[in-house]
Amino acid sequence: MRSSIVYPFLLSPIAFSLASPIVERVGSNRDERHEIFNIDWEKELFGRNSPVPLAERADASIDAIFKKLGKLYFGTCADSGSLSQTSNAAVIMADFGQVTPENSGKWDTTEPSQGKFSFGGLDALVNWALKNNKLVRGHTTVWHSQLPGWVSAITSKDTLTTVIQTHVSTEIGRYAGKILQWDVVNEMFNEQGGLRSSVFSTVLGEDFVRIAFEAAKKADPAAKLYINDYNTVELGSTYAKTTGMASYVKKWIAAGIPIDGIGAQAHLAAGQAKNVPAALAILCAAAPQCAMTEMDIVNAAPADYVTAVKACVDIPNCVGVTVWGVRDPDSWRASNNPLLFDSAYAAKPAYSALVATLGGVSPNATPSPMPTTPLASVKPTVTSATTTSAYW
Repeated sequence: MRSSIVYPFLLSPIAFSLASPIVERVGSNRDERHEIFNIDWEKELFGRNSPVPLAERADASIDAIFKKLGKLYFGTCADSGSLSQTSNAAVIMADFGQVTPENSGKWDTTEPSQGKFSFGGLDALVNWALKNNKLVRGHTTVWHSQLPGWVSAITSKDTLTTVIQTHVSTEIGRYAGKILQWDVVNEMFNEQGGLRSSVFSTVLGEDFVRIAFEAAKKADPAAKLYINDYNTVELGSTYAKTTGMASYVKKWIAAGIPIDGIGAQAHLAAGQAKNVPAALAILCAAAPQCAMTEMDIVNAAPADYVTAVKACVDIPNCVGVTVWGVRDPDSWRASNNPLLFDSAYAAKPAYSALVATLGGVSPNATPSPMPTTPLASVKPTVTSATTTSAYW
């Protein structure tokens, strides 16, 4: 574990364990580290050695390494609650370059009643990110889940069109110039590669995609607009949902719908990482950008994490990877221990494998352009009489 993973002035020393009595305290000398840190993961996993010595690349954050490889970020999810936890925030500041709101950007939180907007939680996350020089991925404006009942009850095309336009433009417009990417539409495909049944597809058919993306583009022309889904890299390049998503996105882009990127969630079972490279290549070929947006892997085997993450490294227009949480106990799959840090915020072997392996990869990509709009702080309160804050 790197001594820079946590800031000494924020945290007391944290013990690192590998499910054994052997521990290492933050800040110990390299020679005293557990033998796991002396393994050359690049040699173990790929059968080759980098010209950059292992000792010279162990003490770097995965985000810094990713940026050196031409990527925009290596991120994680958070919300105001997790950011208020000193240990959690310190790890994000040290090791991650981007935060995605886990729940505070979803419809049931931001507009629980029609026209009554609540942005307290999302304001807190965006302000924290800007203060700490982190990028933000917006998540998510149009999704069939965590959807208020008043939206689900709509049966009129005209009404639902207006509701989508109002919701998307209000949320995305509020943070214009401050959020790098938005998951405009989330989880809209079924496992057969067609449209999932939802109020959006039932009332509007696939046209709800155009309505949402056009509203998003108008609200923030600088943001990169994504369509995001799961089981798109997990099950292989021939899986119907993967090929269906790629086909639809190509068609929509050709029709002028302003889709900038495809997000692959990458909630992987143990051993599924081998499916990621080929499946991700298909998705990335369908849009100008792509990213892995919610990665977690059952049991967090080092080889699985390296294989999955390196798939993004190897694709020029894959701009970043987001893991869905910092430490295992806070994951939505907590019993599967799927993340890069354990309950004590100690880096697990998968993190060390990523740092050691990717730290030795030669940069060969051109970084995607960053937003040109200044990232000014978001106002912490909303003045509209029809807007309330659930947090502030």
